[in-house]
Amino acid sequence: MCGIFSVIDRNRSRMDGSAIKDALSLMDERGSGEGAGYVAYGIYPDFPDCYALHVFFDNIVEPKSKVDDLLSKWGVIVHQEEIPTYEQPRLKRQHIPWRYFFKPYKDLMVGSLTPEEDIIIKTVMSINSGINGALVFSSGKNMGVFKAAGWPEDVANFYRIDSYKGYIWLAHNRYPTNTPGWWGGAHPFNLLDWSVVHNGEITSYGTNRQYVESNGYKCTMSTDTEVVAYLFDLLGRKHELPENFIVKALAPHFWDEIDSMQPRERELNRAIRLTYGPAMMNGPFGIVVARSDGIVGFTDRIKLRPLVVGDDGDRLYISSEEAAIRTVDPDIENIYMPKAGEPVIGRAVI
Repeated sequence: MCGIFSVIDRNRSRMDGSAIKDALSLMDERGSGEGAGYVAYGIYPDFPDCYALHVFFDNIVEPKSKVDDLLSKWGVIVHQEEIPTYEQPRLKRQHIPWRYFFKPYKDLMVGSLTPEEDIIIKTVMSINSGINGALVFSSGKNMGVFKAAGWPEDVANFYRIDSYKGYIWLAHNRYPTNTPGWWGGAHPFNLLDWSVVHNGEITSYGTNRQYVESNGYKCTMSTDTEVVAYLFDLLGRKHELPENFIVKALAPHFWDEIDSMQPRERELNRAIRLTYGPAMMNGPFGIVVARSDGIVGFTDRIKLRPLVVGDDGDRLYISSEEAAIRTVDPDIENIYMPKAGEPVIGRAVI
């Protein structure tokens, strides 16, 4: 049921969030008013080298002091502030959204095999699993997630999404089925540079969760989509697989399809499926994943959830519905639906 909307300007021209809100709000029937969110890349040009840590606090006394202490052990808080919000009649405030612009200490990495990104992951996981009343829900550079339990237009107005400008946007309207609607469970999900929106259900969640947790990640948000962000970080950043190979691992071809391929292609797909068996995702899903250099969209191997693509000059759109794309770009001509499991990739210029 969930509604997905995403757009990238390949030339990195930034657009504000007003049209993104309109596109997502068009798909209100795909949600239940229990979760909506947005993520944009390029919104913090004044702090481009800092990790923008967005945190939900239950209060800004005890949990915040513990987060401040932990961050101070690992690096420097360059700037921090409450994220500006504007009360909405239909949205009940459950948490205080806060943001830190944070730099890890460089000397922690001198003579060490631990990269800077792993220090951020360790910090995020430590906060989310060890500090009650605090939840880090966004942790990349020059980007940020904004989400809450509410309808798309109310969440957008709550954060005043139209005041942010980004060259990549992902947006999501949630219809929770297996887990309750709550602020942390709203999409997008994020880790470092990776952000994920998802429509459907990952029935292999138990296996996928075991796999990522055996590689050092901790699942704390009680939803299947969380593992997708961790799988992309593991396969994309740590194992350095390109996006099309990651999709082959997460939504692989059926064995009979692999057996009918040409020898070289057959061996490649066989090797990926055997190597990354625990990463394979079952169930009906449509997914869009973003990072600072692009977006990738794909569905399950049978395409039990919709995904529509629009391509117009520098802009690439991936959405649950064509009508949402036409809300932003009414004269677009190149609209198509990708095949099941086929990755759609849009890259930004370097």
